Order: sequence, then structure tokens, then C-alpha cells
Amino acid sequence: MTSPSTDPPPGQSPDSPATSPAETAPDSPVDRARPMTPAERAEAKRYGRCDLACTIVDKLVDVAYLGVMALVVARPLDAWLCGFSRLEAGRSLRLLAMLAIVFGLHVVVSFPLSWYSGHVLEHRFGLSNQTFLAWLRRYAKRVVLAGGFSIAMFWGLFWLIWMTGPYWWIAGAGAFFVVSVLLGRLLPVVILPLFYKIERLAEPELGDRLARLAEGTGISIEGVYRLGLSEETVKANAMLSGLGHTRRVLLGDTLLARFTPDEIEVIFAHEIGHHVHRHLHKMLVLGVLYGGAGFFLCDRLLAAWVAGPRTTFDHSETPVAAAPLVMFLLAVFFTVLEPVQNAVSRRFERQSDRYALEHTGARAAYRSAFRKLARVNKADPDPHWLDVFLFQGHPPIAERLALAEEESPGHGRAI
Repeated sequence: MTSPSTDPPPGQSPDSPATSPAETAPDSPVDRARPMTPAERAEAKRYGRCDLACTIVDKLVDVAYLGVMALVVARPLDAWLCGFSRLEAGRSLRLLAMLAIVFGLHVVVSFPLSWYSGHVLEHRFGLSNQTFLAWLRRYAKRVVLAGGFSIAMFWGLFWLIWMTGPYWWIAGAGAFFVVSVLLGRLLPVVILPLFYKIERLAEPELGDRLARLAEGTGISIEGVYRLGLSEETVKANAMLSGLGHTRRVLLGDTLLARFTPDEIEVIFAHEIGHHVHRHLHKMLVLGVLYGGAGFFLCDRLLAAWVAGPRTTFDHSETPVAAAPLVMFLLAVFFTVLEPVQNAVSRRFERQSDRYALEHTGARAAYRSAFRKLARVNKADPDPHWLDVFLFQGHPPIAERLALAEEESPGHGRAI
């Protein structure tokens, strides 16, 4: 992170008396409540622009790569795979080989951007604690996990096409729901521990405060845990993760080190708001609808690609070469749908912010928490509206702070 700016706070001229060192210490009450300085805002905007550029390039590379694989490479690649006797006779095995090749080449194509956005850019703005080798090990672990899941998912999807025929898109939407629920249960107890050290929080007072906040909401919390983010980043984060008996509170050690109990409590109240408003359940239902719509459109385009001018399409004869096309069509569909999903997500976030304010009454802690999040994470508090519309699932921090100001007249909106 960069050193604190020497610019005077808003409303204070360069000739105004300087504050004492105790008042400007990084974790003092004054620092927690203070707005971002002009220098901090400028750096956050630079980081936001760079991150946005990486996001756009990443999406373009993904779509372009899958388009080339689907429309140019897939059929010759399938013919080459048929040259191996075991693959020619075994359609399922050839499908696995096709998916593995498509995913493997995608890793090769996207690695330079992944390295730049995940390592170089984060170090440039002082947000990463990782050496290159540490980043590479964690990246390799993510690739193996994502690759195994993606290959298994599309292999299963193709089996649904072969076995259920024209109704595969309905079965696919149902399978999407089941997988989403399963992953929700496994995330905090199986997946996250592969990447981060997770241990039960040894601060009973804070745990009791959070447990009391959840009383009467119908939410059952298995426990409060410390999430070891500091090995990877200086960014602060917290989450309510898991489903049913695996639901637990995960507080980043970076958050615990920089935020007060009041700030942590209001952040946790926001997470409780998601439960009270049943956002997870609504997102699961929307996911089934999104998946069903995407699979249906994919089915119609797949039929046109396989059957051509013919009026009938035998799904059981869908060729292995169609696998990259399915991947390409779904990637395009969910990319186009992303702004809609983000709009829904931002609405849910606003509801949870209101819940946190109403049920804690800690408006000062709410403001200081989001101001600190903006500084620690170098989050642009007021990004361009198009960036928000296309890519942001959370409202801008300036908007979230304005919510507290609406309920607390007399305060400025400086951020």
C-alpha cells in the first residue's frame, strides 16, 4: 500500500493547524472515520481502471478463444482424436479428451493475463503479499480444481443431451440447481480450506456479539472462523458461507486486524440481511431460470449447427465436436446476461445495507467500515456508471455511504 497522502483533509487549508500523530495513526478513530484523501481517490481510480481493462480483455479473450475452438478447430480436432482406436470406439472417452484439450489450451492462452492481473497489478498497487512462486502454486491449484469441475460439468451435460433428448435443457437446469446447492454446502468445509488457513475464532466476546445479532432471524451458525487472507492479500473481506449445517461466519484476518468490533458487527449484520431477505434462495431460483433459458437457446442453436437444413435432430447422435460449441454458446449467453444478474445483486446488497443500518443503529461504524474498505481495498468509491452497469455486483461505496447519510441528516457526503 502507498503511504498516507500529505494532502489536507477536505475543508482544511494547507495553513490549518496539523493534527497530532495520534489522531492520524492508521487505526485511530480519526483515521477510521476520515474520508479518502484526493491522492487515495486518484490511486483507487487508477487501480479500478486497470482492473476494469483486465476484466474486459479477459472476457474478450474467453469468448474469442471458445469461438475459434467451436467454429474452426472442433471438427478437425475430433477427426484427429478419432485416429486413436480407443477414442474412436469410445465416444465418452473422446469427449473427455476433447474437453481436456479445450480447457488446457485455454489455460495456456489466458495465463499471461491471469499472471498480470492476479500478480503484477496487485503488487503494483501494494495489494498483494505473495511471491511469484506462491502465486503460481495457488494459481495451479485453482486451475486443477476449476478444470476438474468444468470437464465433469460439461461431460455430464453432454450425457444429458444424449440420454434425455429434446428435454435435456430441463434436466440441465435441475442439475444446475443440485450442483449449486452441493457447492454451497462444500464451499466453507472443503473448497476454501484448500486455499486458506481457516481456524475457529479465538475471540469469544466478538463471537458472542455476532451470535446475538443473529438471534431471532432463524439463521443457525455453526461457528465464527478466522480466514487467513493475509498470506495472499492486504484486502479485507468477510462472508457468511455455507448451507445448512455448514453455514459459518468467515472473517478475514486482514479485517480482524484493521476493523473494530463495531465495524465487524455492522458488516456481519449486512450478511444477516442476505439471510433475512432470503437472497440465497432467490438467487438459486434465478439461477435455475437463467440456466434453463441458456440451455434452451443452446439447444436450438446446437440443432441448427448439427442438423443444418434438416427439420429433425436426433440428440443421441450429437457429435463430440459440438462440445466446444456448447461451451461457446453458454459463455456468450451468460456474458450478455451478466448486467441483469449484477442489477439483481446490487438490489440485494442495498436491502442488506438497509437491514444492517436498521438493526444495529451503528451508523458511525457503518460509515467508517465502508470508508476503510475503500481505502484498504483501493476501491473506487464512485466508478463510471457503465462499469457499474456491466460488471459490478455491489453498489458503489459512495452510494452505500449516501444511504447512511440519508438517515442521518447533518453529515456531509465526503468519502
